[in-house]
Amino acid sequence: MIKAIIFDLDGVIIESAGIKTEAFRTLFADYPDKLPQIMAHHEKNAGISRYVKFRYFYEKILGKELTPEREKELGEEFSQIVLDKILKAPFAAGVMKFLKENVKRYRFFIASGTPEEELKYILKQRRLEKYFRGAYGTPQTKTEITRRILDENNLSAGEAVFVGDAESDLTAARETGVIFVARADMSDNTLDDCTWRIQDFTDFEAVLAKIEKTVPAST
Repeated sequence: MIKAIIFDLDGVIIESAGIKTEAFRTLFADYPDKLPQIMAHHEKNAGISRYVKFRYFYEKILGKELTPEREKELGEEFSQIVLDKILKAPFAAGVMKFLKENVKRYRFFIASGTPEEELKYILKQRRLEKYFRGAYGTPQTKTEITRRILDENNLSAGEAVFVGDAESDLTAARETGVIFVARADMSDNTLDDCTWRIQDFTDFEAVLAKIEKTVPAST
């Protein structure tokens, strides 16, 4: 029986994944010859901490030292670019209805690549706090967050579902054994080897019902 659902935030609950993609493009616009590599790495590693990406861009692509001071500046600039847009971005179709109708049926959690302080601010401003038993962001990885949720809530892997839109979400699910549901457009082939997929949350309850019928509880 499914007892808990772990959600990524950007691109899953809020339609904000593209906002962060454009923020990286803006931050590194001064390196036009390196920008294709930078953007390809970001898109391949969606859901990973922005700070991990900053370090990779500087060390592996730009060939520069990233000082702690510059890293902090980049983080602040990134937040300034994205925060207001995320607070105004639409919710995924059907997600608010699902949360409201099922908050007593399941335990809801968030595992995000957003810095935890910023994540909690977004949830408060979007009036989402009341739906979630816990919301966790970086510097923890999504695998670490998922393990923590299972351990602290006495959940087995087969009692939890992770809904995500990126390889980092799929990796967290695979490394912890929880059931993964890909929130992906049907033209998106990045997660097309996933058994369970949704376009939005209008059909999510039907997918959960199918999972409960077909996935052993010990999974």
